[in-house]
Amino acid sequence: MEDSSSTERLLVTAALPYANGPTHIGHLAGAYLPADLFVRYQRLKGRDVAFICGSDEMGVAILMRAIREDRDPQDIIDTYHPQIRDNFERFGMSFDYYGRTSSDTHVETTQDFFRVLDEKDVFELKTEEQLYDPEADMFLADRFVVGTCPVCGYEEAYGDQCEQCGSSLSPTELENPQSTLTDATPELKETTHWYLPLGDLQPKLEEWIGSHPEWKNNVLGQIKSWFDEGLKSRAITRDVPWGVPVPDDVAERHGLEAEGKVIYVWFDAPIGYISATKEWAEEQDAPEQWRDYWQDEGTQLVHFIGKDNIVFHCLMFPAMLMEHGDYILPENVPANEFLNLEGKKLSTSRGWAVWLHEYLDDFADERHGPDLLRYALAATLPETGDADFSWEGFQQRVNGELANVFGNFVHRTLTFADRYFDGTVPPLENPSDADRKMLDAMREVPDTVGTAYEEYRTREAVFETMALARRGNKYFNETEPWHTHESDPQACANTIHVSLQVCAALSILFEPVLPSAAAELRARLRLDGVRTSTPDEDPEDALGWDDAADSLLPAGHTLQQDEDTEPLFEKIDDSQIEAQVEKLRERAEQQDSESDTSSNMLDDVKAPISFDDFTKLDLRAGTVTTAEPVPDADKLLRLEVDIGLEERQMLAGVAEQMDPDELIGLSVVVVANMEPKEMFGVESQGMVLMAEEPDGTFVPVTTDAEDGSVVR
Repeated sequence: MEDSSSTERLLVTAALPYANGPTHIGHLAGAYLPADLFVRYQRLKGRDVAFICGSDEMGVAILMRAIREDRDPQDIIDTYHPQIRDNFERFGMSFDYYGRTSSDTHVETTQDFFRVLDEKDVFELKTEEQLYDPEADMFLADRFVVGTCPVCGYEEAYGDQCEQCGSSLSPTELENPQSTLTDATPELKETTHWYLPLGDLQPKLEEWIGSHPEWKNNVLGQIKSWFDEGLKSRAITRDVPWGVPVPDDVAERHGLEAEGKVIYVWFDAPIGYISATKEWAEEQDAPEQWRDYWQDEGTQLVHFIGKDNIVFHCLMFPAMLMEHGDYILPENVPANEFLNLEGKKLSTSRGWAVWLHEYLDDFADERHGPDLLRYALAATLPETGDADFSWEGFQQRVNGELANVFGNFVHRTLTFADRYFDGTVPPLENPSDADRKMLDAMREVPDTVGTAYEEYRTREAVFETMALARRGNKYFNETEPWHTHESDPQACANTIHVSLQVCAALSILFEPVLPSAAAELRARLRLDGVRTSTPDEDPEDALGWDDAADSLLPAGHTLQQDEDTEPLFEKIDDSQIEAQVEKLRERAEQQDSESDTSSNMLDDVKAPISFDDFTKLDLRAGTVTTAEPVPDADKLLRLEVDIGLEERQMLAGVAEQMDPDELIGLSVVVVANMEPKEMFGVESQGMVLMAEEPDGTFVPVTTDAEDGSVVR
């Protein structure tokens, strides 16, 4: 990987959130917090960084919500865009610019980009039959259709992707399709659309991806699965009433009518990064400066996203940039996995979520309230696999690490400096081995932590930063200044001198993850002139990341005078955690009640079958002997099940909800005469029966019967 320090400029983007609802902690852990930590670190390194984001306002999800709530889509985005923007700011996100894709600049930029590719004959035009809702009198975009997945049989797959097995789909591939607008059975009707021929571009994409072996394994693994399957042409226009309109001149060039046709959201959304950069440059009174960040090879482009956006940022958008010809390509796309909540899959529809705005309100009175969540999430980021956030874990992070380790070290150091050295930095004279070792360890940390940030190992960076505070506490305890201030005053002075230098280093090293607390610590130390903004706004002698390796506080330096110094962090009470857990449970129960789950279970009973049909099923008891993940399949586990006469290989779509070890040894019920089906290169020779609970989790149907027993 090219070290970002070797490039002149750094352009960092975070995935554009849909402006159809508020932000939750899963969003933060996926794309936004990792990006902010990375950017804050890079600014401290003195790099020229532009940090760009904005609201994605043209998606089908916005139109779906507007139809569901009988509102205008513009009203939806005007409601949620400012909420998302303002809550990001309250959380400490340091975007240089936060735009929106409904802006005139974005519409113009998207249409210009579309026009260039059309003039270069990059697109394919196809006239095909697509699903049409006769009751709504409109063609159905992929998210307006649900049906049975042809790959795994999941009955609530969307028209673009099955959320059960992860297969990419088109609406016409679904079995038993149904309109989400009216519940009508769609009809097939001819329409013409522009397609991006990804299949033709695959060799070019494979060569480019092959030049980045340093990318995260989860990203490269998903890309490989797409390549192995073979990329297909993807429609980049839609017949829906909301989106960036197809330009009239482009349609006329092909003898078509542009009316009613819009550009697909996953063509226009990443262009939002470009249009937002243009608007940011306008704000800087340098309207052409955006070109330096998008069209100059001296710029390094990094996209922070969640794993559900990998295909669009690693294949589709790069293909667009390649074919346009005037833009740089991403240097890295460090996608994170998903964040679960209290051991369950996070689900907004079921009320199982922690909303950012509620957290900020509930913890508004806490010292450095946003920092507490920033730290807890940063220490739990789903970087290489799905991770879990729990309120108990949050409390442990705050109390056990921020308060007991970092805060305690700072508080003891400043209290001793105030009490025994008149609030000044005492001199370091004839330092002991312990003193020198502590300072030597401090000098190594900026490089160690910085390397972790550079390589997108954010959790490790946070861990190593806290490790310095732990070592500072250990050093403080071992040198016992509460004894030496009487028995050996200079030894006491050395301890406090060294501890103050470590505090100064921590006030810089913790800046990315704890910006509020780090700023307060620097104020207490009266450590001024630390670089936290873009380089051209900082004084030439501003302190940066590498300065954290030095002793920054000279002997005699006066600290902030405070008769009653408060701890940097306060502990979270059990009652606060209990209140959050109870809120979560109550909301989930209310959501279940409102959807009348028990009634729905009865309503969803399928049409009756005959006894003869039932007897065609060969249901058998069996024991799971092996369970392991399926390569490149996020949701599948490969099982081996002993059904008495033989062992069968079967696939189960529960990888996100159950660990393989939980299944091994279970006595389950399987459909033994299910026709074999291949998924992700693995043949499934049966089906393990699962019960879906009201919260959406799957539970194996178990039995005490012997292996091979017939279930009737």
